[in-house]
Amino acid sequence: MDTIFAVASGAGRAAVAVMRISGEGCGAVLDALCRQRPPPRVASVRSLRSTEGVVLDRALVLWFPGPHSYTGEDCLELHMHGGRAVLNAVADGLVALGARPAEPGEFTRRAFLNGRMDLVEAEAVADLVEAETAAQRVQALRQMEGALGGRLAGWSDRLVRLLAQQEALIDFPEEDLPPSVEAAALAEIVALAGEMGSAIDDGRCGERLREGLVFAIAGAPNVGKSTLINALAEREVAIVAPTPGTTRDVLEARIELGGVPVTLLDTAGIRDSADAIEREGVRRARARVAEADAVVLVTDASRPCTARVLDARPGQIVIEVANKIDIVPASPRATIGVSALHGNGIDRLLQTLADLARDLTLSAGPPPLTRARHRAALTEAVERLNAAQCAPLPELRGEDLRLALRAIGRITGSVGVEDILDSVFRQFCIGK
Repeated sequence: MDTIFAVASGAGRAAVAVMRISGEGCGAVLDALCRQRPPPRVASVRSLRSTEGVVLDRALVLWFPGPHSYTGEDCLELHMHGGRAVLNAVADGLVALGARPAEPGEFTRRAFLNGRMDLVEAEAVADLVEAETAAQRVQALRQMEGALGGRLAGWSDRLVRLLAQQEALIDFPEEDLPPSVEAAALAEIVALAGEMGSAIDDGRCGERLREGLVFAIAGAPNVGKSTLINALAEREVAIVAPTPGTTRDVLEARIELGGVPVTLLDTAGIRDSADAIEREGVRRARARVAEADAVVLVTDASRPCTARVLDARPGQIVIEVANKIDIVPASPRATIGVSALHGNGIDRLLQTLADLARDLTLSAGPPPLTRARHRAALTEAVERLNAAQCAPLPELRGEDLRLALRAIGRITGSVGVEDILDSVFRQFCIGK
């Protein structure tokens, strides 16, 4: 395969930058750059030289011969000074030596293709790079260390054993097996379908943690929604004015609650309006509120609320917040009373939202699914297992078991993943 390179450290000027190189020609590149190859896996200081012998930088060099490297190929890391001129000069030198810039995710893709990790672990690498909070970091590390892959492998092993039994029934139909064998196989199929079904019906906690939650702040005009989002975000997200209908579009603020990234939405005040622009703002508000993981429904404690401003979807979590308690105490019906203007009750509201964020993403049991493609493939596997329970012939049951096994294999990348590799690895940063 081509020899590829990329800066694996952050963009911009820095004291140190790391250039990663991988591929069949990596050893020749190393010899040309350093003149003297360092021992494997020993950090060594070397002068990096161009093909003309010009010194490009003085760097710390690490040599990782394959297959014991990140990609499974010969790999090289150059820990250089982080100036742009140094990086450009070394990149030009690598191109002159036959290397090419790497595509996004190409290093991890090669690690997957060379058997250094399965597809679930490769996805976890991207999740770890993108992690914003401690909870996301823990989930990504757990997946990268094989927790989810191990669970999937256990199901695959059990399916293989079931499939072997079905093949025996097909190949040796004259053997009169006791009814207990058939009953045990059916019981195992039912058990597998149940375990996979539980993984599917986990409330999307793994996906929610990886992607972050969305909490919409909704209510009638002039109840203090914009003041509240500013208070929760501790910065000026929205314009605050006494004129009803000031907020027309949906504004967003990203914060951390209970170790979970949460996007707060400040929406237009929900009411009937003759103004075409405000009507569009209300339409967008209703659409975003309908998609939110939870809704903070704000009312004005200083005035009665008789109109129904929100129709929550079935099962949607709604936290009622009475604002302006500095003017009038909140009614007992409100979950929480706050003064967004003066800060009264904001800490309590933040704690309530943090507890909710943790509840929506908590996975105290087995490692959760973290992507929609995992859930879709596992759903297909359960469908095939349910079909296998009703199959009238061993041949049909065996085919259903094979399809279930294949569906799980697509999650880890052991079968039929060529069509999804590009979509998975294009999300990676260059250098990973």
